[in-house]
Amino acid sequence: MTIADGIWQQIFNFDHYGELLALVRNSLVAGAALGLVGGLVGVFVLMRDLPFAVHGISEMSFAGASAALLLGVNIVGGSIVGSLIAAGAIGLLGARARDRNSVIGVVMPFGLGLGVLFLALYKGRAANKFGILTGQIVAVDTPQMSWLLGTSAVVLVALAAMWRPLAFASADPEVAEARGVPVRALSFAFMLVLGLAVALSVQVVGALLVLTLVVTPAAAAARVTASPVLLPALSVLFAVVSIEGGILLALGGSIPISPYVTTISFTIYVVCRWVGRHRIRRWGAARATA
Repeated sequence: MTIADGIWQQIFNFDHYGELLALVRNSLVAGAALGLVGGLVGVFVLMRDLPFAVHGISEMSFAGASAALLLGVNIVGGSIVGSLIAAGAIGLLGARARDRNSVIGVVMPFGLGLGVLFLALYKGRAANKFGILTGQIVAVDTPQMSWLLGTSAVVLVALAAMWRPLAFASADPEVAEARGVPVRALSFAFMLVLGLAVALSVQVVGALLVLTLVVTPAAAAARVTASPVLLPALSVLFAVVSIEGGILLALGGSIPISPYVTTISFTIYVVCRWVGRHRIRRWGAARATA
């Protein structure tokens, strides 16, 4: 066997695939729920220009998960606590974009430093440390499943309750505030919802690559449509395809799930970007000949 064949076997190996597929039923269900959450939240992340905040929250989520691993408690719960602390701090201290970016710039290295400290103190399996950074949804057990689905339900209910006023406040905050929409309260509430969504996404792709679920699907959808109905629908579709495809591909390999998810998500974005550019050119040509 050549070196190339050995690498290929590590990335894609479908021996006994049918037997392994039965073991990831929980993962596929959880992946669908997380894709739904990430796709919907990502729409508002783009509208409110919060991709940098997603990364900042993910670092504190990493710290919370690392602390939970060190203490021997539920890692998903620790990740959620860390995310909510970061989201709350950003929401309270960063009302304006410049202030928000400054707060995020302070929170990010602090969270990363704490996470590294906790992992250095942890003396258990190295795979557990690596999983926090790169994701490990292929191994979802029943307690984790309950946490993931329960938190996903909270996020979805919160989004349903605030969707219309949040969309108004995100598109034109000054007019929304003049119309009596509680813009500041909605902003803080959404930051908490974003914190929960980030904590969930960390379980799939790890703390380092969380943007691929909370930002990339919505960014891809925005390249092909501006419809307020079609945009979130496509964002959810792209997120679910990325997660489920990543799980199914990672099942046969021996490397973490995150490279598969990020590659699928990035490919979808590139295709959507090409389609969007092609449509603009066709529309411009049609106008020129009209």
